Amino acid sequence: MAFRLISPGHTGLSAGALARGLVAAAIAVSLSWGGVLYAANQSVQGAKKTEDAGFDGDAPTAILIEASSGSVLFEKNGDELRAPSSMMKLVTAEVVFNAIKKGDIKLTDEYRISENAWRKGGAPSGGSTMFAAINSKVSVDDLLHGAIIQSGNDACIALAEGIAGNERIFASDFMTKRARELGMAKSTFANSNGLPDPGNKMTVRELGMLARHIILDFPEFYKLFGEKEFTWNKIRQPNRNPLLNSMEGADGLKTGYTKEGGYGMVGSAVQNGTRLIVVVNGLEDSEDRATEAKKMLEWGFRNFETRTLIAADQPVGYAKVFGGESRSVKLVAKEPVKVMVHKSGGDKLIARIIYSGPVRAPVQEGQRVGVVRVWRGGNIAVETPVYAAEAIGTGSTVRRAIDGASELVIGMFRAGAEKL
Repeated sequence: MAFRLISPGHTGLSAGALARGLVAAAIAVSLSWGGVLYAANQSVQGAKKTEDAGFDGDAPTAILIEASSGSVLFEKNGDELRAPSSMMKLVTAEVVFNAIKKGDIKLTDEYRISENAWRKGGAPSGGSTMFAAINSKVSVDDLLHGAIIQSGNDACIALAEGIAGNERIFASDFMTKRARELGMAKSTFANSNGLPDPGNKMTVRELGMLARHIILDFPEFYKLFGEKEFTWNKIRQPNRNPLLNSMEGADGLKTGYTKEGGYGMVGSAVQNGTRLIVVVNGLEDSEDRATEAKKMLEWGFRNFETRTLIAADQPVGYAKVFGGESRSVKLVAKEPVKVMVHKSGGDKLIARIIYSGPVRAPVQEGQRVGVVRVWRGGNIAVETPVYAAEAIGTGSTVRRAIDGASELVIGMFRAGAEKL
């Protein structure tokens, strides 16, 4: 069913918007679908994340994401920091993948299994291990197999020590730095493998972001997560991911357990060309973890489909310009903005363009201005960058003076709002 977009017209600024310098612009877009799309022009601090009424989940923290668009289908306490346990090994794996991609290390490089790696993560430790022999040299390739398939704590420590010299430096200077580069602002790391430490904290949202990044950016390495078994030191161990043998299309990623964090899992599966990523954490036993992850993935595949909300290079709205030849600049998304919607229709979507403004002239064509953010109910479904569709030159002296006076008034109002 085709419908008309509800648009309130020109962008307004609330006291909160003035205090933050954030503007939300109206979006001019429509699509044929049985749901309802609204555009809003108020400033946005971020919608409260609420549990999707269409799914009854038992995990204390959980999120379900469509991999291609990043659309969030379900979340529950998505930003709550918890011990990630062995799921944190995904961070170590990504650091290694990235180092190989940049040419800093090679798969054939060999790292020594130190006494530290052997005692803390090897056979004497009693935890998950690849059973690498003390003082042996193991290739980066085999250490990745051990860390990913066997969940070897010794493999992760050996990788950390081989790359950074010691595990603490690897956690602070490599894992944390890389996490921030990838937009994982909350995660903290104290070691390479998720063994109990108060400094190990992640959210299911950031674990989902990381999983999506690995799947999309490192397909040549992602296949490791779907391998069913790996043998090292004549000891064959199966992949610890229960989804690989229980769900069609499942091919990753990682389970985890510590007393502090409970049972958790990052999983992914593909069905009918759609890939979903699930993250759960804080469950009380391993069976609940497997059941919950599978149930959530099946619910997503059964109830959602992908729709294009905004086509690539389609004008989606305008941003206010300061001191320019024009008072506004047209914005476009370089990639299609796609969102997963309920097959039955009826979703209420709210779409806003968020930017820090007004944008100061001159504005270059293709300059990133902000993001288009789409909410499904109380949850952020997808967020995509938007760019200037045209160049805006510097305006006349009169134009700049008028804009300057306007900003002076706004600045006075901002100062008053900040005192409230």
